Amino acid sequence: MTTLGLLALGLAALAAGYLLGRLHKREAPLSQSAETADERLAWALWGSGDSFWIWDLKSDRLKSAGAESSLGFGSDFAVNGKEWRDRYVHRDDLARVASAIERHVRGEAEHYEAEYRLRDAKNQWVWVRARGRIVARDEDGSPRTMAGTYRVAEQARAIEALRRTSEAVIQHMLEGVAITDLSYHFVSANPAFLKLTGYTSEELLGQPSTILDSTQHSAQFYRDMRKELDERGAWSGEMWQRRRSGDDFLAWLQIAEVLSPEGQRTNFVAVLADVTDRKRAEQRLRYLAHFDALTGLPNRAFLRHRLRQKIEGGGSTRFALLFMDLDRFKHVNDSLGHAAGDELLRQAARRLTHVVGNKENLARFGGDEFTVIVSGDVNAEMVENLCAEILDSFAGPLLVDGQEVAISPSIGIAYYPDQGRTLDELLRNADAAMYEAKARGRNTYRVYSARLAEDASDRTRMETALRKSLDRDELRLVYQPKLSLRSGRITGAEALLRWRSAELGHVPPSKFIPMAEETGLILPLGEWALRQALSQARAWKDAGMPEIRIAVNVSSVQLTRGGYAELVKNVLENMGLSPGWLEIELTESALMADPKRASATIADLRALGVKVAIDDFGTGYSSLSYLRGLAIDTVKIDKSFVDGIEHNVDDEVLTSTIVLMAHSLGLSVVAEGVETEQQLTFLRGENCDEVQGYWLARPLEAEVCRTFVFDYRMPKGLVLAGAR
Repeated sequence: MTTLGLLALGLAALAAGYLLGRLHKREAPLSQSAETADERLAWALWGSGDSFWIWDLKSDRLKSAGAESSLGFGSDFAVNGKEWRDRYVHRDDLARVASAIERHVRGEAEHYEAEYRLRDAKNQWVWVRARGRIVARDEDGSPRTMAGTYRVAEQARAIEALRRTSEAVIQHMLEGVAITDLSYHFVSANPAFLKLTGYTSEELLGQPSTILDSTQHSAQFYRDMRKELDERGAWSGEMWQRRRSGDDFLAWLQIAEVLSPEGQRTNFVAVLADVTDRKRAEQRLRYLAHFDALTGLPNRAFLRHRLRQKIEGGGSTRFALLFMDLDRFKHVNDSLGHAAGDELLRQAARRLTHVVGNKENLARFGGDEFTVIVSGDVNAEMVENLCAEILDSFAGPLLVDGQEVAISPSIGIAYYPDQGRTLDELLRNADAAMYEAKARGRNTYRVYSARLAEDASDRTRMETALRKSLDRDELRLVYQPKLSLRSGRITGAEALLRWRSAELGHVPPSKFIPMAEETGLILPLGEWALRQALSQARAWKDAGMPEIRIAVNVSSVQLTRGGYAELVKNVLENMGLSPGWLEIELTESALMADPKRASATIADLRALGVKVAIDDFGTGYSSLSYLRGLAIDTVKIDKSFVDGIEHNVDDEVLTSTIVLMAHSLGLSVVAEGVETEQQLTFLRGENCDEVQGYWLARPLEAEVCRTFVFDYRMPKGLVLAGAR
């Protein structure tokens, strides 16, 4: 049977069942003895009309349900048999009707059926088709009650014509239509369905619907879909389907149950449409509207939308906008060509994404300009740390067409609502701060202020003061000890530079070190730090301190300038120290600023017997693979990972992996920023070699550090790494 036929049958059965039930309630005394549950069910299956009648033969009383819709009478239309015969049945048809009834009563026909003219409420003759049968008998077997259905013949013919028309429509629909049985095996399908799936009718019919299942959905997806069909009788949504060829296509699928006249589920009908191309087009349009085609980042329109949302929805909630421009990009673009410029922008976008993480907060504003929205518990330190991370991510050159290209961003910062209450004001002020950063030497960041001129003056003051710091003896080194988890003794100390200016007071390293690198002052400051650290080591040795490694931090400027290994050799010889007293700490970004020269310098240092460590590992390029080509000794795990050991499983796994892989490469591992005994216990269990941090000691003045090294004893109860 066709889809429409099944649906029509179900509706007819439901109507007959309802009418029979309604009449049964009204006439319970009349037919209760005969209308058992089985008889009512059989009658509902047999009847398919939309009007119902019941005739008490003993009282000759005839009642009809549904006459209001078919003939225009009231809902409780009732007459006696004589009135029905004399008034309502056309006299030319009466003998034919009576004969049909008598044949059934005598048992010559299974049921009564006749087509005749009947007078309606408007006193007009209407052709009807009536069917009926005896539904109750007396104890002697004589007929007691007849019941049946009738419908207006013109209506029946219209319904049949509609059914045929609907079948033709289904056959010519662009959407695929198929019917399955209750076990989801196909029983029919229109040409569109066959075309969509690639099957012929012979190949499809009798097959389970699972032959169309795509592996792009989990088994749970299909279980949930069928569960909804079982519970609701319908399901609709987008899903992937598989053609006979094995290709997948995105479809919009609607499935509904088909019910029998008595309300029992018999089949499922499915309507299928291929929406793959439309979906791709919609996605492409949405993508182009909000994303930059070159870098894949959100574009200016998306940024403005996000900013508008935050301003309008956040009220006074503080956030920061970073506005970045790539330094000297125009020169690169002009010299290497636009294709190289495009590749440079793509690589810059990838580095920014690596630092920022959430792409929704990062956008390409246009040209070589990028923006970042910093939300959450925003404070100056957090924002400036992020800016520092962005700058560090560009410390290494980019490779474009086989050429190394050094490029850096200048960053302007504006805070909402302090430095802009409207979208345009915030963008304008962040842009102004960015240009101030460029004016201050590029590769730096500036916070917008109405006193930018005064800030510029302050920067000049700091630079001037820093140049005088050596002459004024304002710099000093403090030392943070390192503990061996294998021997339980202090084996080293990191030398950390501090500056207390007579004019500016205490200046944190995060401020003056970048300035020193930008201005070139890092060269004399770095040499001073090296000489001072080894001079202190000499004093400790003379005081009887056993040999420990003094770690000195070296910037990318020092490493790539050339001659650093020779400087180290000369200072060691002048101090009369063995290379075992010195360890050089380098950041990953310093290594990647000029990898070839860095590798050569490291090799020269190792040839002297000086140990080399990679500082802050995990925050830069974060790959142990590149360490194979470098002659280093130690990896220092960044404090950010150690902080997360107590509450972040990912940090635990990453820390364990770094230790394991470093050991496999023959490298020792130092964990920075250890502050709790729980962190220490974890690191000791992972066989980490050394720890450094507040749990052991804060950075100490030289004399305090000497005493600490002499007097230190492992706390009782702590087991050394590797001990069993």
